[in-house]
Amino acid sequence: MPDTMPSDLLELARATKGFMPEDEGALLHAVAHRRLPHGPALEVGTYCGKSGIYLGAAARAVSGPGAPAVVFTVDHHRGSEENQAGWEHHDASVVDPEFGLMDTLGQFRKNIARAGLEDHVIAVVGQSTTVAAHWRTPLSLLFIDGGHGEQPARDDFLSWPRWVQPGGYLAIHDVFADPADGGRPPYEQIYLPALASGQFTEVEAVGSLRVLERTSGATGDPLA
Repeated sequence: MPDTMPSDLLELARATKGFMPEDEGALLHAVAHRRLPHGPALEVGTYCGKSGIYLGAAARAVSGPGAPAVVFTVDHHRGSEENQAGWEHHDASVVDPEFGLMDTLGQFRKNIARAGLEDHVIAVVGQSTTVAAHWRTPLSLLFIDGGHGEQPARDDFLSWPRWVQPGGYLAIHDVFADPADGGRPPYEQIYLPALASGQFTEVEAVGSLRVLERTSGATGDPLA
């Protein structure tokens, strides 16, 4: 079964608001295609569903009759720090006029519905740390692309990688070793600690996307 993105879904991914370059999206789709037969995937940070389409396309491709592969997406849909008014990545078109707050949930749902992926991409709406406190399911793939501040990134590291099963993948977006290329928290608070734990080994990289395989440790045990 090929792990290339279907052309119709690739066009939808391209047209969806978000910050996932196409070459990085292609790698995300490929590793999801590889891992989803072994259990569910989970994405931290959803925005309008661009990366969710890459992940969901892989889930649909590997699903069997009556056994859909599933990607859970965790987001409060109020935007990360860099999405707020006055910041570089603010988009006024996703602000709810009644509350004056960002609300990307509606656009996410429309994009996933347009892609025909509602059976495969399941929205979990809430704070990452709150959802993680109640999470107990081993993951074949974890993709972290949530808040890029130091504390949110650190919280995501403490909350989620423990649930990656042995042989599963931890994918991290916006990993920049050189400060001139971008913000530091995903690199310093997630990528480096995962490697330092001794439980993850880097296996693939494209652009700012790093893919690590869990090579040791018991699912559910804290890494730090």
